[in-house]
Amino acid sequence: MLCLVPLVLVAVAAVRHRSVLAEGFGQLRAASWPWLLAAAAATCLTWVAAAFTRQGAVVQPLPKGRLLATQFAAGAANHLLPTGLGAGAVNLRFMTVCGVPLARSSAALALYLMAECVGRLGLLAVLLVAFPDALRLGTLLPDGSLLPLLLGVAGLLVAAAAVVLLVRRLRTRLAAFAREALGEARSVHTRPARALALWGGSLAFPALQAAGLAAVGQALRLPVPPAHMALAYLAATVAVAMVPTPGGLGSVEAALIVALVAAGGPAGVATAVVLTYRIITVWVPLVPGAMTLGALVRLKVI
Repeated sequence: MLCLVPLVLVAVAAVRHRSVLAEGFGQLRAASWPWLLAAAAATCLTWVAAAFTRQGAVVQPLPKGRLLATQFAAGAANHLLPTGLGAGAVNLRFMTVCGVPLARSSAALALYLMAECVGRLGLLAVLLVAFPDALRLGTLLPDGSLLPLLLGVAGLLVAAAAVVLLVRRLRTRLAAFAREALGEARSVHTRPARALALWGGSLAFPALQAAGLAAVGQALRLPVPPAHMALAYLAATVAVAMVPTPGGLGSVEAALIVALVAAGGPAGVATAVVLTYRIITVWVPLVPGAMTLGALVRLKVI
């Protein structure tokens, strides 16, 4: 039900603003193909960056070709489960098949998620400092909604902490997992090559995603500077990270359109940019990724 609620809300908004969507689809005919190819190239490089980060999160060497193929297949799995759970499950299975113990595989997965979060938030912070006026934040939230939103987030964190403290079995499990994760992180950072792969890949991954959106914006002549488009992308993806829709379907599109409009783009062109970007990054690789996922399962790679 939690996965369906955002989809329903986005569908209602799409019906109410169908004229803007129609205008956005109409803008696609004027796209510049070289820039679209650049966006496709940036998308392909995101799988390479993800493979570097996955290898950097675990000490044991993983087979390079199969690791890269797994990252491509994980994108398709991500559209079956919400909030990146599909990719996490595929990579967890891949590491265990490669002989990494389950506890260390789980610790490596947690380290990857932490590094990816730090990389994305770090890039966002740098761009916010460099371009403080790029986003008109007042247009993103209704008046008076910021305080209730912050209180709601704080309430969720307090509730989660209370559950962990009160349930002894859960507290014991989490403490054991934390010890394992910290041990794996220390082992990784004793090897410069692993640390470089972990943090370099975690920075390159969101940077390449943002570069892909900026390239699509250039292709459709969105009157927003590329750096501002990158900032809008990072802000939108951070904002919808906890929305439980499979692959961010609907929620990412809505947040990106709002962010690009807040950055100064016309609604019709911003819609066209987001639709084209999601076609390149989600829908075009979906069938090949699903076929790769099936092949990896049949070959017992995962």
